[in-house]
Amino acid sequence: MNLPQLGAFLRTRRDRIRPADVGLPHGPRRRVPGLRREEVAQLAGLSADYYTELERGSTKNGVQPSAQTLAALARALRLDGDERDHLFRLAERPVPPPAHGPAGHVQPALLALLDRLADTPARVMTDLHETLVENSLARALLGGSPPPRGPAASFVYRWFTDPRARDYYLPEDHPHHSRVFVSDLQAAAARRGRDTEVARTVAALRRRSPEFAALWDTQDVAVRREERKRILHPALGVITLDCHTLLSEDGRQRLLWFTAPPGSRGAEQLALLSVIGTQELGAEERAARGEGAAPEGPTADAGPAMHAGPATHIGPALPEPGAQR
Repeated sequence: MNLPQLGAFLRTRRDRIRPADVGLPHGPRRRVPGLRREEVAQLAGLSADYYTELERGSTKNGVQPSAQTLAALARALRLDGDERDHLFRLAERPVPPPAHGPAGHVQPALLALLDRLADTPARVMTDLHETLVENSLARALLGGSPPPRGPAASFVYRWFTDPRARDYYLPEDHPHHSRVFVSDLQAAAARRGRDTEVARTVAALRRRSPEFAALWDTQDVAVRREERKRILHPALGVITLDCHTLLSEDGRQRLLWFTAPPGSRGAEQLALLSVIGTQELGAEERAARGEGAAPEGPTADAGPAMHAGPATHIGPALPEPGAQR
């Protein structure tokens, strides 16, 4: 592993990113042309000390960034596909294939928009409903992230195979969501053509869920774009929100975010969620590393990323109640 060259590459990429590019204030006393090291660490879900050692190319402390850490850094530094591949090669890690699952590279344009949605629940996901990156309000509203790999990474798969996936929806709304999920998956399957990932997912769901099989056979197709949702939150009760979707050019990734009309009950609940969600996330982080202890390395190496502040990275936790809203 060429740590000095890896560190130099990270430093040059950091210098070219302006705070406004990632939703951070410029501030009156900024002495660096781009982001500070601690800002990159925050965006990537790493400890500042760990990132500093990585950028310095130090070999003393045995710094060995994992593939998930490199992927988080590629997102934080807004690397394009070629730059991300170069980063992996410098770290002597296998270059990820151009996949569209949780290990895939989040499209920079969607990530830039996510950075500007700090005050509303938002996440980027694939057309198979796999969460790639989310902000803290999305996690507070919808629960933890899904497993990073395998069929269960898809919320559609969990919706039809794990009853817990439906806990955040009112029972009377379940049939509607089932139809919408299957129609959207039909559109993804047609768009991808002879894609083995889609074929495996559909085959597994047909085996495990008679409800899915019956809906799939109707051949109804519709890309999911916008609708009103009722989220059954464990602390705040039923929250009625408008769910919006912005698709990438190729349709394989999408930005999803939630809003409520000003002055509505939903708007009040979102404001309250921003308070209790931050408190709960802070408690989880302290518990994860021990009370009062400082993180020694990556804090988000286990799965899909999450943004805090403008955006923070987290790993999977509870079953995701609404990844594909």
